[in-house]
Amino acid sequence: MKVTEHIEAAQNKTLFSFEIVPPQKGKNIQELYDNIDPLMEFNPPFIDVTTSREEFVYLEKDGLYDRKVTRTRPGTVGICAAIKHKYKVDTVPHVLCGGFTKEETEYMLVDCQYLGIQNVMALRGDAMKHQRYFEATNGGHTYAYELVEQIRNMCQGKYLHETLENSNTDDFCIGVAGYPEKHLEAPSLEFDLKKLKQKIDAGADYIVTQMFFNNSKYFEFVEKARQAGITVPIIPGIKPIAVKKHLQLLPQVFKIDLPEDLISAVDACKNNKEVRQVGVEWCIAQSKELKEAGVPVLHYYSMGKSDNIKNIAQALF
Repeated sequence: MKVTEHIEAAQNKTLFSFEIVPPQKGKNIQELYDNIDPLMEFNPPFIDVTTSREEFVYLEKDGLYDRKVTRTRPGTVGICAAIKHKYKVDTVPHVLCGGFTKEETEYMLVDCQYLGIQNVMALRGDAMKHQRYFEATNGGHTYAYELVEQIRNMCQGKYLHETLENSNTDDFCIGVAGYPEKHLEAPSLEFDLKKLKQKIDAGADYIVTQMFFNNSKYFEFVEKARQAGITVPIIPGIKPIAVKKHLQLLPQVFKIDLPEDLISAVDACKNNKEVRQVGVEWCIAQSKELKEAGVPVLHYYSMGKSDNIKNIAQALF
């Protein structure tokens, strides 16, 4: 089923979902299963699987270093297929502009169709570590709305280099990202909402937000999005703080604000075990308020770890 179909079938009941990260090359997929298993009792209708873009590594040979391109966490579509088969749950592979040509994107989408994967999350992706700003891959898309257009065109039989009049393809349900505190590159939230509307107009079906820790940010974002003519479901993305360094890391990387009460509570912790508990308690309170407000889904960024997400879900579902 499509994500939007799951939301409609729930009849205003808040659903539970989460996002996982593929294991690094050389790791066993069983480690991933071990972290998914404890969360399946909460009946997630879908699970997101991230896609990592390429990285540069430097290999030494004869005293010289040669720069090579590699992907440390490949296998997104394969993992989606494995999870779908093992747990009988829908999966949502992330499709990126950065690091992929339009042809590579088309091949990935064809693989998804063959595997019966009906949902995709269309994202621009981040800049590479050596880049100050995002730069489009040669032969790839620059903006997420262009990626959405390609996906929607392919669903209509319009491939990159040909049109198949009798194309027997299913229509993907397309998710895109929204930013309650604006994208880090946007000059204002209003400008960012115009870009979000552009993705919806291109054919996106639902929105998942970047993490936030103050629910008022989400509620204000939804209100402004509705005023801008965006009517699709807006799913809140939530992440529990787990280690003290998140106080510096999360605002730096994602350009988000943390509430002073949360900062004080984490700062007072003697170790990361205490921080983890503070993160769980804050996330439970945050999730309860969102659930009472009738959000369609509570979507958790698990980063491959399930113990704190399970503690949160037990208090809510």
